[in-house]
This record gives sequence, C-alpha cells and structure tokens, in this order.
Amino acid sequence: MSLWWSSASIRVRLTAWYTAVLALLLVVYATVTFVAVRHEFRESLELESGAHAQVELSPQARIDEQLREILVVLVLGLPVIVALAGVGGYLLATRALSPIDHLAAETRRITADRLHERLSVPNQYDEIGRLAAVINDMFARLESSFGQLRRFTADASHELRTPLSVIRGIGELGLGETRSPSEYKEAMGSMLEEVDRLTHLVDTLLRLSRGDAGTARLSREVVDLGDLARDVTLSLNILAEERRQRLQVTSADGVHVSADRLVLRDAITNVVDNAIKYGPSGSTIDVHVKANAQWATLTVTDRGPGIPPEHRARIFDRFYRIDEGRSREMGGSGLGLAIAKWAVEANGGDIALDASGSGSVFRISLPRLANT
Repeated sequence: MSLWWSSASIRVRLTAWYTAVLALLLVVYATVTFVAVRHEFRESLELESGAHAQVELSPQARIDEQLREILVVLVLGLPVIVALAGVGGYLLATRALSPIDHLAAETRRITADRLHERLSVPNQYDEIGRLAAVINDMFARLESSFGQLRRFTADASHELRTPLSVIRGIGELGLGETRSPSEYKEAMGSMLEEVDRLTHLVDTLLRLSRGDAGTARLSREVVDLGDLARDVTLSLNILAEERRQRLQVTSADGVHVSADRLVLRDAITNVVDNAIKYGPSGSTIDVHVKANAQWATLTVTDRGPGIPPEHRARIFDRFYRIDEGRSREMGGSGLGLAIAKWAVEANGGDIALDASGSGSVFRISLPRLANT
C-alpha cells in the first residue's frame, strides 16, 4: 500500500485525499442527522403516548420502522455519493494540474541545442507562473554557462593549436634539409619558446580550473597594499622602459589587507602588465592606492585607447580579446584579466573596469584591515 501511494501521481493522490475527506464529512453528517432525527421522533412519541392511550399500532414500532428506512437510505446512498465525489475530485485535479502537464511537455522539448527558448507563462502571479519563471531563469543561466563553455573550448583549442603548429612547422623545416649547427640551435630555441608559451598557458588554465573547483589553497597574511604595488611596478619597470613608459605609484600609508600575497601579486601584475601593453609609447601609467574605513582600493590608469562600451561586459572572460591580431603579436593569451579577477575574488575582493574618457581604469577593492 505504501509503495503504491509513494509511486502514485499527484492527480491520484489529490483525488484520494479529496474523496477520503468528503466521505468522512458525509459519515459525520449522516450520523449527526440520524441521531437528531431519532431524538426528534422519540420526543414526538412521548407526546403522542400521553394524548392517546390506546392505538392499534404501537407508535414506537412505527418510529423504529421509519428510522430503519432512513438508515437504509443513508447507508446505500453514501457509496454512490463517495463515488461521484471521487469522479468529481479527479476531474478537478486534472483541470488543476493541466498547466503542470503543459509545463512538463514544454520543458521536455528544450534540449541543450534549444536553451534560447523559454516556457510560456500565462499567469505570472500564480504558483504555476512563479514555477515557470524560476525554470526560465534556470534556462537562462544554463544558456550562459553553455555559451561560455563552448567559447572556452574553442578558444583553448585555438590557443593550444597555434604554438603546436609553430613547433610542427619548425620541426618539418629543420628536417627538410641539412642545416648548420647554429641553424639547428636557433630552431630548437624557437621551439623551446613555443613550449614555454604552452607551459604557461596550461599552468594558467590549471590555476583557473582549481579556482573554479575551490581547491586552490590560500596562505593569508597581513599585506601592505602600497608596498605590494611598489614591488610589482619595480619588477615590471624593465618592460615599461622598453616602451619608454613610466610607472608612477602613489599610496596612502598603512593600507593593510588580509590576502595571499603571491596570489594578489599576480592579480596586480596582470593588470599593470595589461596597461603597459596597451598604453602608448612615452606615456605614464598611474598606480594609486587609497583606503576608507572599510575598503582598500588600488587603481591602475593607462593612457591607451580605452575599451569600447560593447566590450566592457566581457573584458574579464577567458581568452577574450578586443583586437585578436594585436594581442597575439604582444604575446597575450587573453587570460591575464581572467586570472586577475579570480585572484582578487579569491581574496574576498572585487575588480572592475571604471568608465573613463580616455584610457582604461581598473579598480581592485579589498576589505581593509584596521591598523594595529
């Protein structure tokens, strides 16, 4: 019985509950009615007994016969009424649950290739409408996730194929004809450069995957954000000097955060390196550290061409580039800002691109530690 009940449909269970409740009410109603009628008849019998001392047919017998007839009618009519109630309950349950059947049919036809479709919502204010709205929101998130996964797979394949093609081309060229030792050495050096690029790409992807899986371990410590910014700019000065750029750091004193120093350093390094790549030759890149009572903020401002509004929403996506050709010439893989975003968020902060008239302004915000 319990197995049948647990496997029964909602429609059947609603019908059973409706029938059982109605039958119980009818039994109670019939019992109360029978008792009331019997009590009324007995009171009438007592009055008639006092008025007529001699009658051919006993009033008690006549009342008992009438009560038996009423009881037979109630007993025989109750199953009929319960059966009609069951049919009515089933029809009502079918009508009430028909929107769910329609919802299930529509949901079933939406596959991974049709995630752009949505369920129809006739009435968004009732329970079925709210359920359909929740399912539509889920489909929207799935569509976004599937789109990112497809783009990531395509971009990762492309990024891995490019250095592999270069390595293959160098190898085929070297084997095509006999060359001098210096030429072979140069070819091997070029191949090692591509291998280094592949290794860096794979290591970056591995770090991002660990971050997504939540398995990356952070060693938090008290970090002076101003000192860390100066340390990063000092290490990147040689790249800026090659482009005749100047890195300028201004920082308030005593801006401390709780973070993994190496992970946060990677985030700042990627943002400043991005500013060096896209800033014009001879320009100044400003790194400014400030704080209020709750947040410590680091901004990196360049004088480059800026980021068009239509690209800003995806600037932190993996492998996303505004200018594919220019980014590849500069050695970028399109993962720098994605790494920066993960590194900042892993330390409980936020990174954003602020609107600017010219150039780009990246802002890193982290919870500030009170000075001790």
